[in-house]
Amino acid sequence: MMDRAIADEQEMDGLGNLFAHIPTILWERRWWIVLPTLVGLIAAVAATLLIKPVYQSTALMLVQSRQLPAEVTGDWGGEVIDRRIARIRQQVTSRPDLISLIEKHGLYSDQRHSEPLSKVIEAMRKSITLTPSMVDLSAGRSDEQTIAFHLGFDYSEPVAAQAVAQDLMDRILKLDAAGNVEQATNTVQFLTEQATSLEGRIREVQDQIAQVTTSNGQILSESGVTIMSGNPGSYDVQIAALQRDNANLIIQKNAAESSDTRDPAVRSAEAGLAAARARYAETHPDVMLAKQALEKAKELAASNKSKLPLSTIDQQIAFNNSQIERLSAAKAQDLASLNAQLAAQSRAPLVRQEISALQNKLSGLNDQYQNVQTRLTTARAGVKAEDEQMAERLSVVEPPIVPDEPYWPNRLLIVALGLGGGLGLGLVLALGLEVLLSPIRGPDAIVAITGQKPLGMIPVIAPPETDQPGRLSRIFGSFSPLARLKMGSR
Repeated sequence: MMDRAIADEQEMDGLGNLFAHIPTILWERRWWIVLPTLVGLIAAVAATLLIKPVYQSTALMLVQSRQLPAEVTGDWGGEVIDRRIARIRQQVTSRPDLISLIEKHGLYSDQRHSEPLSKVIEAMRKSITLTPSMVDLSAGRSDEQTIAFHLGFDYSEPVAAQAVAQDLMDRILKLDAAGNVEQATNTVQFLTEQATSLEGRIREVQDQIAQVTTSNGQILSESGVTIMSGNPGSYDVQIAALQRDNANLIIQKNAAESSDTRDPAVRSAEAGLAAARARYAETHPDVMLAKQALEKAKELAASNKSKLPLSTIDQQIAFNNSQIERLSAAKAQDLASLNAQLAAQSRAPLVRQEISALQNKLSGLNDQYQNVQTRLTTARAGVKAEDEQMAERLSVVEPPIVPDEPYWPNRLLIVALGLGGGLGLGLVLALGLEVLLSPIRGPDAIVAITGQKPLGMIPVIAPPETDQPGRLSRIFGSFSPLARLKMGSR
């Protein structure tokens, strides 16, 4: 522990000794400082003379706000200025455009002979700068708005730099104006096509509604009417009575043809009554009708003793048959009408649901059509504003000029860096040699080495004629042990 403490104390004493003798060290090793400083200065001056100057021609383009309010032109889908300029930058720095500029102005003649064209184009692309200038919209908001763009081109010749910057600026303005007009026109064309498509779909749905309504008009009209169902049984009763009457007439006709002396009508009525009684009760309508027919036949027989002619019987049978056909047709018609009404009532909800769905679809299409028409109107206003240069656009505030002096290299900075670097290197070398050689400088160094204080110090005074070594020996002579001892004893 004691050895460690003594070693630490000696190390601290050595550092303190070094710091205490810094002026002496710097003076004795001044050539280790002066020579690197001179080398750094010479290298910096040579660099300023050998580095090819670079000139930059710049232009300032201001973002002109729209001169009409948004309520007039509307938001017709124009790009944000930053995205629009980014797109334009990609077009301006494309390979064909850069090749055209290189050939037009004869740029990079030396590099084109020694390097591939792709590297030359990449170098020119890096020489083009297009940076935005932004401003806060409000203190309480974090978003920003671009108000201007700075265009710059770097080249070794000032006139060529200005010419290329001018062409780039003209190209950007042309692309910006053409892009805005083209986009607005494309928007109008797209919305027009969309409106035409919606009109066709609206007509199609209207035709479908008209077709469904026409084909199901009777169903819709009868679906709300209460069905008054008839009584098909009444037709059956009348038809049965006529059929029985025919049967009686046939019997009467057959009896007349058999020369029976009895009145045929009475015999027919009696036969009809007997047949009715055999099937029904006395109170049944058919029995009552048969009784009435018998009474009428008897009255007729009493008033007219002569027999009815056969032609009259045939006419009555034919008439009854016609009545039977008419009643059968009426029955069939009533049954068909009843079935149609029942079918209409069953289909009416489906038809109404189909029509309601088509009407909802038509309403949605009409809303879309109105929205498209509104956007189309604002888009057309935007196209007109672009044509009259009343929309957002770029305008030149400061055109590119021929630069008076290069912006690179910065000769003063290079000289300052070379001088400072050489000086710093010299200081590092001087102090490094001092630490490496560790010469004895004063009694403190002896105490640090031996651990004992010296009894006394004898100064060494060299004669002037013998204490004048050469410059090289003064610089490098400190490496010898004798020199170290002499320096330490001073």
